[in-house]
Amino acid sequence: MTPQMSLLEVQNLCIHFPVKHGVFGRVRESVKAVGGVSLEVAHGETVGLVGESGCGKTTMGRAIVRLIAPTAGRILFEGEDVTSLNGEVLRARRRHFQMIFQDPFGALNPRMTVRQIIAEAIDAHGLADTEQARQTRIDSLLQVVGLDSAHGQRYPSEFSGGQRQRIGIARALAVEPKLIVCDEPVSALDVSVQAQIVNLLQDLQRDRGLAYLFISHNFAVVERVSRRVLVMYLGKIVEAGPVQAVVRTPRHPYTQALISAVPELDSVTQRKRIVLPGDAPSPISPPAGCPFHPRCPIAEARCRTDVPTLREIQPGHSVSCHLASI
Repeated sequence: MTPQMSLLEVQNLCIHFPVKHGVFGRVRESVKAVGGVSLEVAHGETVGLVGESGCGKTTMGRAIVRLIAPTAGRILFEGEDVTSLNGEVLRARRRHFQMIFQDPFGALNPRMTVRQIIAEAIDAHGLADTEQARQTRIDSLLQVVGLDSAHGQRYPSEFSGGQRQRIGIARALAVEPKLIVCDEPVSALDVSVQAQIVNLLQDLQRDRGLAYLFISHNFAVVERVSRRVLVMYLGKIVEAGPVQAVVRTPRHPYTQALISAVPELDSVTQRKRIVLPGDAPSPISPPAGCPFHPRCPIAEARCRTDVPTLREIQPGHSVSCHLASI
């Protein structure tokens, strides 16, 4: 039997932003936001991408939906290379991959009603032949995300953060995508509202067969929604595997620190908090060797000079660390 093709395949993706200096704007260096990342997302699968702020995960997500042009590497969607597509060809392909943004307040045009916001995507792709079909489609989308059709006449400023995120989800669903990149979709919301939005995303995945790339800094949320997880540090993947394996037996010191920060209700089994010294190095001039070694509590001499490779230590579980034992 021929193995099923991945819905999304990212191959060795690099994203660099030039830094200009002086009155003439000369480029002397660049911010290496993403440095050679590869990942796959299957049809109907949720893959988590975890890391602290500034690690490059949002940049990665924006590049996948082609809001940012990659510097190198390839993005394959259903086997088609969409890395260099532009204009109308890219617009047509983008219908199949959408994004939900972190900030539900800044992601919606405050001068447009909810109905206009959702209709914009429908009109751009010609998904409604008549005005009646257009309105019916909008009403259906509002109902799917837990809003009333009457909400369509209101403006974003009249809604709470959770309601605005529901509007953003409805806008993403309007073009019937196969993949949605969820960029910290619940981090700006209250905890109780977070649970509602996560439940909604899971229901939509079950009912519509959606695939998600779920970007977050919160391992607790990623553990709940994801099948596999990739841990990102300074633009590189340092650990990847089935979410339960990574959460229960994290092998990279950075992953261990992230998981230790997840609060637990049971004080008897509460993990020991691992506090990393200092801040992440600048992506303009990353350190030699392992990028994590300046903050690593177990680093040794070779970590400062030799770059570790992402190697498999258990079936499906890979780690980029010299000291991770099999």
